[in-house]
Amino acid sequence: MDDAGQLKRRIDTCLRRLVDEEEAELLRVSGELAPLCAQLRISLTRGKRLRAAFLYWGWRAAGQPDCESVVKAAAAMELVHAAACTHDDIIDDSRLRHGVPTAHAAFAEGRAGGACDTAAGAPHGERQERSAALAMLLGDLLMGYAGQVFATCGLPGAYVARTASLWSSLLRETVAGEFLEVLRTGGVVPKVAESLEVARYKTAKYTVERPLHMGATLGGASPRGLDAFTGYGMPLGEAFQLRDDLLGVFGDPAETGKSNLDDLRDKKPTALLAVTASLLPAGPARQLHEVLGKPALDESDAALVRELMEDSGARQRIEDMIQERIAQARAALDSVALPSEARSALRALAGSATDRSL
Repeated sequence: MDDAGQLKRRIDTCLRRLVDEEEAELLRVSGELAPLCAQLRISLTRGKRLRAAFLYWGWRAAGQPDCESVVKAAAAMELVHAAACTHDDIIDDSRLRHGVPTAHAAFAEGRAGGACDTAAGAPHGERQERSAALAMLLGDLLMGYAGQVFATCGLPGAYVARTASLWSSLLRETVAGEFLEVLRTGGVVPKVAESLEVARYKTAKYTVERPLHMGATLGGASPRGLDAFTGYGMPLGEAFQLRDDLLGVFGDPAETGKSNLDDLRDKKPTALLAVTASLLPAGPARQLHEVLGKPALDESDAALVRELMEDSGARQRIEDMIQERIAQARAALDSVALPSEARSALRALAGSATDRSL
C-alpha cells in the first residue's frame, strides 16, 4: 500500500520538478521575474496534498495499479488548489497562510525582491493594487500549469480525454462558490442553507468530489462508482469546510498559521455564523449584530462572539454536523464494491480531512 506519507512525498517531488523547470523558463524571459518564481515555489511548498490523494485513490478504487503517471495527474489538483488559494487570499486580503505572508502581502512588503521593490516608494493604495495584480497573475499561472501537468501526465490520451467535462465542472463550480461567498459576505447573516451552499460549491466539490471523479474516470469506473463517490465526497467536503469554519474563529493562529479574526471582521457567510444567529434569542442576537457591524472588530469583540457561539450551542452543533457528514461519507463508501486497499485509504482520508489544525 502507498501510505499517505509516501504519496505526499511523490506529489511534492513532482511539484518541485515542475517549479525547477518553469523557473528556468521564466528567468530566460527576464531576470525581473525572480519574484514570481519565488512566490511560485512558496505557494507549492506546504500542504497535506489531500486533493491529490483523492484523485490518486479514485484511480486505485477503479481497480487500476499504482503508476507515476497518475501521481503526476494527481499533482495537478494541488496546482488548482494553489491557484484558488492565491485568488482567495487577494479577495479576502488575507495576509498570512501557513504562517507566512500570502503572495500579495509578500509583493506589497517587497519581500519577494526584484521588480517588486520598484514600487517601494509608491503610495500605499497604489502599492496594494500593484501587489494584488501581481498575485492575481501568479494564480492564473498556477491554474494554467494545472491543465498542462494533467494533460501531459503520461496516461493514454483516451483516458485523459474522458475527464474534459469534469475539468469544466470543477472550474465552474469553484468560481460559482467563490462568487456566491463574495456576494454574501459583509451583509445580512445568511440562512444555514445558504452558507452550506457556499461550502458545497466553494470547497466540497473541488476538494473531494471532483478529484475523486477525476481519478475514477481516468481509471474507467462505473457510473455506480461515480455516484458512490458523490455520496462520499459531498458530505465529507462539507465537513472539511465546517472544520475550517471552526478553525477560522476558534483556532490558535500559532497552529493554523492564519488569523482567527478575519472571518468575523469580514462577516463571512459561514455555517458557524449562520447557526449561531439562528440559535440566539433576541437580546444576544442584537448584541451579535452590533459587534459584527463594527468597522474595526478587535480581539475583545471576537472573544464576545466566541462566547455567544459557545453559549448558544452553535459550536457544538457544527461539531455534530461534521460527525454526521463523516458518517454519511463512510456509509456511501460501504455501499459499493471497492478494492480493499482503496477502501481503507478513503476511510482514513475521511478522518484526516476533518481532524486537523491546518
